[in-house]
Amino acid sequence: MNRQDIVENWLQRYTKQPLDSFGKHILLTNFNNYVDMFCEEMGIETAPYEGNMRAVTANGITMINFGIGSPNAALVMDLLSAIKPNACLFLGKCGGIDDKTRLGDYILPIAGIRGEGTSTDYFPPEVPALPAFMLQRAVSTALRDNHQDYWTGTVYTTNRRVWEHDERFKQYLLDTRAMAIDMETATLFTTGFYNHIPTGALLLVSDNPMYAEGIKTEASDRKVTENYAKTHVRIGIEAMRLIMDQRKTVRHLKYEW
Repeated sequence: MNRQDIVENWLQRYTKQPLDSFGKHILLTNFNNYVDMFCEEMGIETAPYEGNMRAVTANGITMINFGIGSPNAALVMDLLSAIKPNACLFLGKCGGIDDKTRLGDYILPIAGIRGEGTSTDYFPPEVPALPAFMLQRAVSTALRDNHQDYWTGTVYTTNRRVWEHDERFKQYLLDTRAMAIDMETATLFTTGFYNHIPTGALLLVSDNPMYAEGIKTEASDRKVTENYAKTHVRIGIEAMRLIMDQRKTVRHLKYEW
């Protein structure tokens, strides 16, 4: 089997979806409730729990829950090369590093810092992790159409899940001047570039882990989901529709030094 044979077989194996069922515009997430919200927003039946990566398609847009972490992020981008998507947008959550960020804020990343290690299997460390500008431009328009403000900045991507106790690492994060931290964004940008898939991200600030009282708990995450997740999913869908309709203009741009 060559590489194309492998990714075609494995995409179907992991998602339990035939290749011809996938849309050319992909929404990625880490959360099953985001898949449920997608189904509700699109007016379709709830997607079954059949594959390791729960997937559903409606009106040319496919949403996939690929799991958590940079290895899974790299895997899903490799597998998506089987269908050569026109665009791939990650709807993820992140922890705010910058004091300006608050729960429920949106961050539209202009770059990712490759602190995870996975992406070095694809490119040398010097290669920056950048999103597709045309995709981020569409997301910006969708945000403004929904009367949502947002921050732009860099996102630090790490493989570490439990680091909130590590004061040295927290100081290092501050030194990077990153606005937020997550476990997937830089990997998705890098492996999307590797696989020739235009890739972007819209992140929702779900916690402020630099402070003890801001560390995510089940209760705090539930509150963020209840208050902000449906809008997050809707904006992702609308951004994809802008790409599909080739309406990619930016109506507003806010710059802060």
